[in-house]
Amino acid sequence: MSKFSVLIANYNNGHFFEKCYQSLIAQTEKDWEAVILDDGSTDDSLEVIRKIIGDDTRFKINMNDQNRGIGYTKKRLIQLAESEICGFLDPDDALTEQALEFVLKTHLEYPEAGMVYSNLVFCDEHLNPKSVHKAKQITGLDQSYFNFNGEISHFATFKKKIYEKTSGIDPFLKIAEDKDWYMKMCEVAPVQYIDEDLYLYRIHQNGISTTKNTEKALFWHWVALIKMAERRNINIEDLFLENYIPKNKYNYALDKLERVKNSRWAKLGNKLGLFKIFKYL
Repeated sequence: MSKFSVLIANYNNGHFFEKCYQSLIAQTEKDWEAVILDDGSTDDSLEVIRKIIGDDTRFKINMNDQNRGIGYTKKRLIQLAESEICGFLDPDDALTEQALEFVLKTHLEYPEAGMVYSNLVFCDEHLNPKSVHKAKQITGLDQSYFNFNGEISHFATFKKKIYEKTSGIDPFLKIAEDKDWYMKMCEVAPVQYIDEDLYLYRIHQNGISTTKNTEKALFWHWVALIKMAERRNINIEDLFLENYIPKNKYNYALDKLERVKNSRWAKLGNKLGLFKIFKYL
C-alpha cells in the first residue's frame, strides 16, 4: 500500500494534464499512487491521459458509467483510494515538488488532525504563478470554518479513517463540494494548516469555480452552509442577510454607478486624467 493517494477527478481536462503529471513524477516523496476517475468526458481526455502516463503503474484510471458530477466523482475516488492519507489534485492544476513530503510529515506530527492543508498559488492559464492565497489555521467552529475567504485551501489532504466519521462528500452538490466536506472534517476532528505554498491553481475560462462559474460556486456554497446549519441545529439567517444583496438593491446600485459614469463632470475628469479608475467602471 502506498503512503499517499492522489485523487484526480477529470472531465474534459486531458489537454491540461501534462503539467499535473510532471508535478507528480517530480515529487520528492516517491511512495504514492494517483487514482484518476473520468466523469464521462466528451473529448479525447482519456486517450491523452493514457498517452502521457504510459506504463507508469502508479497511475490507475477508472471511469464513471456516465457523467455523474463532481460530488459523486470525488466521493467515489475516496472509495477507490488504497492509502490511508489522500488529497485531491485537479487535472488542470499541479503540485510543488515537496507537497507530498510536507503533508505526510505533518500528518505524522499531528495524528489527531483529520485534515492538513496549505496555501495555494493562483496561476494563469499556462500555470505561471501570479499571486499566493494564504489559508488560515481553524481552531473552532466559528465563522472562519464557513470558508467564505478560502480559510481552508488547497492542498487539502485527509485521513480516511477520520473522513469516514462524517457523512462524506455530498454527491448532490454540483460545485463547492469541497466547502461542504471541509466543514464536515472540522466538525469531527482538529485540522492543521501548513504555511507553505504547495498547490498551483490554474485559472482559465472553463474552471469549475472561477470566471464565468463564480456565481454558481457561491450558490452551491450556500447550499453547503444550509446543510451545515441543519447538522448543527444553528440559525444562519443573519449570516445570509449580511452576505446576500437582493437583486433590486444590486440593480439600483448599478444604475447609480452608470449615472455617475455618464455625467459630464466625470467624463471631463476622465479626459483630464483626474479619475484613473474611470476606465474600470
